[in-house]
Amino acid sequence: MTFHRGLLLLCLFSLMTACMATEPVAPYERGYLAEEGMQWEDNPRNEKLKGHVYTSKEASSGGAGAAGGGCGCN
Repeated sequence: MTFHRGLLLLCLFSLMTACMATEPVAPYERGYLAEEGMQWEDNPRNEKLKGHVYTSKEASSGGAGAAGGGCGCN
């Protein structure tokens, strides 16, 4: 029983240390991460339009700024 517990603890410890092996990104490397292929969405303009339509229809702020009424004119 103690062997299994020790093995489980060893596996959990190795998984936790594997998750902590990240390096910070240097300032001169951040330009490569800002390339178009590394973006979450293919077209940022369409994403902004979707966010505008969503916040205007919901009539609440969606984290991207203040929203107006339901017509979408703001």
